Amino acid sequence: MQYYHPDYTFVRYQTNTEIKLSEWSPIMKSILESDQLKMVSAKCCYENDEVLVVHNIISFPDGSKEAALACHTKKDGKIISNETGATPLK
Repeated sequence: MQYYHPDYTFVRYQTNTEIKLSEWSPIMKSILESDQLKMVSAKCCYENDEVLVVHNIISFPDGSKEAALACHTKKDGKIISNETGATPLK
């Protein structure tokens, strides 16, 4: 979690809630250590001092896949917030 700013928040648009770093850290750790999700591809689309935009293809245990686009806003060189969108792939 060294890349995240201490004031980091993740906005969950599905539930219209914000998650602070203290809540997000264990979720992210669990996702990364789990075999439930597999990152098929990951690439940086754009980065500067203010934003980082990444595109990922993610596969799930049921065989489905999603294309996910994330825009991370940066402050002091660290990610302070992000927004994501995903599209199911056929």
